[in-house]
Amino acid sequence: MTKSDDGKARTVRIAQQPDADELLGRSPLAALTGMLLDQQVPMEWAFSGPYTLARRMGSDDLDARAIAAYDPEAFTALFTEKPALHRYPGSMAKRVQQLCQYLVAEYDGQAEAVWADAGTGADLLERLNALPGFGTQKAQIFLALLGKQFGVRPAGWREAAGAYGEEGSHRSVADITGPESLAEVRAYKQQAKAAARAASRSR
Repeated sequence: MTKSDDGKARTVRIAQQPDADELLGRSPLAALTGMLLDQQVPMEWAFSGPYTLARRMGSDDLDARAIAAYDPEAFTALFTEKPALHRYPGSMAKRVQQLCQYLVAEYDGQAEAVWADAGTGADLLERLNALPGFGTQKAQIFLALLGKQFGVRPAGWREAAGAYGEEGSHRSVADITGPESLAEVRAYKQQAKAAARAASRSR
């Protein structure tokens, strides 16, 4: 990769689709893009998006410089082409392009540079939080994903990731290693939503 500290690509089972997961395991930008797309759609849909996008761009990987320089309307068309890459293809196409433009400006177009030399978990969280489209929660989940599945573990990474960094948890995409854990994470999210609804009604 999403190469870890030892420089090797990882085997992941997030998209639940072999080709899409293979790309996530070897491409830092694909993993980062999947995380960006992971909102208001099923996790498998979000994380298979980078593979579909790469194919539509005629490549076997994503390139931040190519995406950053792409004509915005033509890039949006890649997202809206059926099947659409997201429930909100137009806005998400814009966000992916903004992310890549930021990576080009700040990290020479190299997604892995965001975490490659981060000295601490807090430093890495700050870098992730600064990415376009990444709030604190998304940054913490991706930090947990890097630590749990890609071996990117600067000092204090679990603490910086908050509850998402807890060992043995099933809170987010960071904990998905196959169909069973996907079901557990989905059940956790449904319980959390139900609890939030109940809390709002009792106010």
